[in-house]
Amino acid sequence: MQASDPNANRQLPGPADWWRGAVIYQIYPRSFQDTNGDGIGDLAGITARLDHVAGLGVDAIWISPFFTSPMKDFGYDVADYRDVDPMFGRLADFDALVARAHALGLRVMIDLVLSHTSDQHPWFQDSRAGRDGAYADWYVWADPKPDGTVPNNWPAVFGGPAWAWNGKRMQYYLHNFLASQPDLNFHNPAVQDAMLDVADFWLKRGVDGFRLDTINFYFHDMKLRDNPPLPPGDRNGSVAPLVNPYNWQEHIYSKNRPENIEFLRRFRSLMDVYGAAAVGEVGDAQQGLALMGQYTSGDDLMQMCYSFDFLSGERLTAPMIEGILGRLMAAAPHAWPCWAISNHDMPRHISRWGLSDAGAKAYATLLMCLRGSVCLYQGEELGLSEADIAYDDLQDPYGREFWPEFKGRDGCRTPMVWVQDNRAGGFTTGKPWLPVPSEHLSRAVDRAEADADSLLHHYRRALALRHRHPALTKGEQRDLRADGDILSFRRTGDGEDLFIAANLSAHDATVAMPAGVWAAVDLSDASPSGNRLTLAAWAVAILARRG
Repeated sequence: MQASDPNANRQLPGPADWWRGAVIYQIYPRSFQDTNGDGIGDLAGITARLDHVAGLGVDAIWISPFFTSPMKDFGYDVADYRDVDPMFGRLADFDALVARAHALGLRVMIDLVLSHTSDQHPWFQDSRAGRDGAYADWYVWADPKPDGTVPNNWPAVFGGPAWAWNGKRMQYYLHNFLASQPDLNFHNPAVQDAMLDVADFWLKRGVDGFRLDTINFYFHDMKLRDNPPLPPGDRNGSVAPLVNPYNWQEHIYSKNRPENIEFLRRFRSLMDVYGAAAVGEVGDAQQGLALMGQYTSGDDLMQMCYSFDFLSGERLTAPMIEGILGRLMAAAPHAWPCWAISNHDMPRHISRWGLSDAGAKAYATLLMCLRGSVCLYQGEELGLSEADIAYDDLQDPYGREFWPEFKGRDGCRTPMVWVQDNRAGGFTTGKPWLPVPSEHLSRAVDRAEADADSLLHHYRRALALRHRHPALTKGEQRDLRADGDILSFRRTGDGEDLFIAANLSAHDATVAMPAGVWAAVDLSDASPSGNRLTLAAWAVAILARRG
């Protein structure tokens, strides 16, 4: 491992609440840009393509894991938190990436996987060797039941029981994901200290914040009580596919524990030293919004979190959005959400919701108008569809476990397409680690740049709109309502009063306007007529109060 230089890069200067209303662009390193021809993206490739990201107008990048790893779960199984896996480069490449990003005005957030490690991590190698080692209590170990079976009914997200047997210790260890991803024991203060030290290591290298993977999984119930069953009507596939019986439980003991709050306070205290911020991934289908509220309500907790409500398999209708935002407001009116409609774990929303380009533009504009911060996923700005990956090409262990009812996450992880006239889309000179769908080539960056009406240019206009209007980034949101297919609301702040109405359907619709004199602002798809507003299919109107 190369020596750390605490002064190699400093955090990007700016207001302490830079994260509030920020738009964050997620980069999946394996699939962004390859520079050495091995078919796998790398840190140098990210650096080389940062001009594209900065050109969108985003405020920050979030880089999915690049740490040393056996790659059983593609970096979400960490074997060394303080080094770069050789397939992605070296620490010097990371330093160069941070320097280039900061020069372009982009903040850098990295994905920290704190709830579990790889089974190849030295901590676990020591822990599994016996009950008396230095790290013996760093993971969650439990004796079997008298009949030798697993300690309780907790399932793993990736299938099967959440317990794996170790013959050396004659105990089971907890793994909420793969058996090769043992869960850390956060009830041990030494584990918490070690995780804070990891965060401090990267903060000293200049990162501006973190995306915290599975933020609600850190603690488990020390009594190892069984989770209660979940009524069939309450099951949904937002966190795990419906074919997975993980959805059949209410996970009140295996995760979502109240002890998490105090650790998050410790984490926030460390970030405040550097002016850094975090967005937490709340993985829970039933309690996601409530946990988002708990984890972000207060200046001593996380700045923002996202749940899976906007990552639903069912297209987000106006009533659905009204319900989600209403429940969040009722549970935690001061919470700060971070909205995402695509990421590296869910099918791309273009395919998930069956959207045309017009529909994709409507959701992009709406996303930029909602209160909260926003995460965009690489390729979203091009309108990339979910790829259909053949079983022989499948890499994701999750997909192999539940094939063919669930095909895993590879379909949203295929390489970025930069140029049309190249079978690999300009991603690599070698064989891509996942195939590049031929239908993606027509949406390559160079093709989109040449089309003034492309989604790429629309995303740029939508982000510019958000930055031009302070009410959209940090203002209040009120008067939220769904009228059929139209979602409408007000955004106010910094002397602005904006009325937004989005027609989330393929047919014309009309909505009543609030009292006053209103005028359309830039990127608005409609103009008012009297006290009514008629919106064409997939139109979004943004009006400013003039009197």
